[in-house]
Amino acid sequence: MKELLQSNLDNPAELEKLYRKNKSEFKKEFDVLYPEIQDRTLAEFWHTRLHYESDAINWGSLKDWRVVIIASLLAGLYAKLPEIFSIENELFYAKNLGLMVFPFVSIYFIWINKLTSKTILTVGSLFIASLLYINILPNDKSSDTLILACIHLPLLLWAILGYTYGSGNLKDLTSRLTFLRFNGDAVVMGAILVLSGMLLSGITIGLFGLIGINIEKFYMEYIGIFGAAAIPLLATHLTQTNPQLVNKVSPIIAKIFSPIVLVMLVIYLGAIVFSGKDPYNDREFLLLFNLLLIGVMALIFFSIAESSNEKNKKSGTWILLLLSLVTLIVNAIALSAIVFRINEWGLTPNRLAVLGINVLMMIHLVLVGKKLLLAVKGKTETQQVGNVISSYLPIYFIWSAIVIFLFPILFGFS
Repeated sequence: MKELLQSNLDNPAELEKLYRKNKSEFKKEFDVLYPEIQDRTLAEFWHTRLHYESDAINWGSLKDWRVVIIASLLAGLYAKLPEIFSIENELFYAKNLGLMVFPFVSIYFIWINKLTSKTILTVGSLFIASLLYINILPNDKSSDTLILACIHLPLLLWAILGYTYGSGNLKDLTSRLTFLRFNGDAVVMGAILVLSGMLLSGITIGLFGLIGINIEKFYMEYIGIFGAAAIPLLATHLTQTNPQLVNKVSPIIAKIFSPIVLVMLVIYLGAIVFSGKDPYNDREFLLLFNLLLIGVMALIFFSIAESSNEKNKKSGTWILLLLSLVTLIVNAIALSAIVFRINEWGLTPNRLAVLGINVLMMIHLVLVGKKLLLAVKGKTETQQVGNVISSYLPIYFIWSAIVIFLFPILFGFS
C-alpha cells in the first residue's frame, strides 16, 4: 500500500480507489508517509480528510462486526474449554491466557488489513506452535521454567499481533510506534468497557435477585466469560473505527502521570534508605521493585509514542528525560541486587531471566535517555526517540523466545 501511495500522489482518482479498497490500511500507511509529503496540496487535503473528527460515532461495517462477533465467540469458547473437558482451571489459564486474547485480535487485523495468504499462514503457524508448545510443557506447578514460560508467552504473542497490525512489515519503525499508540488507546477503551460491563452485571444480577431468582452463577459462567473475551476485540474495533474517542485521552493520561510518577520515584528512592528494606536480601521486595521498573518503563515508552507527533513539547520532553534518568537509577539498583543474589546463592532460572531483562532494559534506557537529551537540546526530534524505542523492541521478543523455548531445556524443566 505504501508503494502504491507514493506512486500515485499526483493521481487523485487512483488514490480514491485505494482508499475505498482498504480504508484502514490506507489511513495507516498515509500517516506513515505524510511527514515526507506534507508540502503537497493533495497530501494536505487527504490528511485533513482522514483526520476530520466527526461528532457522529462510526460503528463500522456489518462485515467488520461479523468478524468481531465470531472472533469473540471463539475466544469465549476457548476460555470455556476447562469446563467442557474437565481441565484443571489454574494451570490452563496460566498457560493460555495470552492465547485467549492475541490470536483473536489478530484475526480482526488480518481481516481489516486484508493480509496475504502467506502472511496469514505465517501468523497462524506461530500461534499454533505457541499453543502446542505451552500446553505440552509438564504440568508442574513448582517448575520455575514453566512459570517463566507462562509469563513471557503473552509478550511473544503481542509481538505476533504487532506483525498483523503492521500488515506483515517487519522493518517499518513508524508502524511499530503507531502500534504502541494503538495499545494505549485500546487499554483506555478496554478499561471503559470493563467498568461498563461490571456496572451492567451488578445491576442485572441485583434486579433478578429482587424477584427471587439467583442468576449469578449462570451469568458469570456464560454471559460474563463471553463478555470478558469480547472486550479486547470490542476495544480494538472501536479504537480503529473511532480514533477520536480516545486518541486525546491517552496523551492526557501520559502527561498527567509522567510528572507524578517522577516525583513518586524520587520520594520512593529516598524512603528506601530509611525503611530498612532492600532488594539485596528481600526476594519479594526485589520482585516488586522490578514490577515497578517495568511499569515505569512502559509509561515512558507509551508517553513518547503518544507525544512523538506533537510540537512545542519541550517541557514534556524534559520530564521524560528526568523520568528516564531516575528509572535508570532504579534499574541499576535492581541489577546490582540480582548480581548480588546470583553471587551469593547461585544461578536459577528466575534469577537469569530477571538478570537478562534488566540488562536489556538498562541498555534501552541509556539509548532512549541519550536521544531525549539531544531532543531537549534541540538537536533531534522526539520522533527519533520513538524510533529508538521501536527499533529495540525485537530484542525483548528474542529474549522472551529464549526464556520460553530454551530455559525449560537448559534447566531440565525445573
